[in-house]
Amino acid sequence: MQRKTIISVLIDLIAIGFIYYVPTISHLISLPLYLMEPMRLMLIIALVHSSKANAYLLALSLPIFSFVISGHPVFPKMLLITFELVFNVVLFYGLTKKIKYLFPSILLSIILSKVAYYIIKFGLIKLTILDSTLFSTPLYIQIVTALVFSSYVYIFYKKNKI
Repeated sequence: MQRKTIISVLIDLIAIGFIYYVPTISHLISLPLYLMEPMRLMLIIALVHSSKANAYLLALSLPIFSFVISGHPVFPKMLLITFELVFNVVLFYGLTKKIKYLFPSILLSIILSKVAYYIIKFGLIKLTILDSTLFSTPLYIQIVTALVFSSYVYIFYKKNKI
């Protein structure tokens, strides 16, 4: 097996295990880990350390896996999260071709995918398809996680170009 394939498989196994155990770990340490966006964290790790195809695979599969295993998030929100993560990957690769700089590419891809997420979520709430508040995670936490994830991508590559 090629090194990149092995790394991708390991990332996938760690991502699935992490998503599976987030509720248990959160309960054990009395810290709501779901606020740090564990699915996006795993997606960022895949974007940095594996292939484009693997990033798409995780974006598609992690919300589905979480729904099938735990029933959370509810089906409409699972579809919404899947859309958001896939859109994040699409935007990231598209922006890196246009902008050529990693930090703004990853940061903008996160922000724009979140904006799309909230626009669609607002519509689903208004249509009573989703019974939820618009912002489940405080905005300041989302800003901090977006900056941390973007910094990780930037620092990992040490160059500002892809």
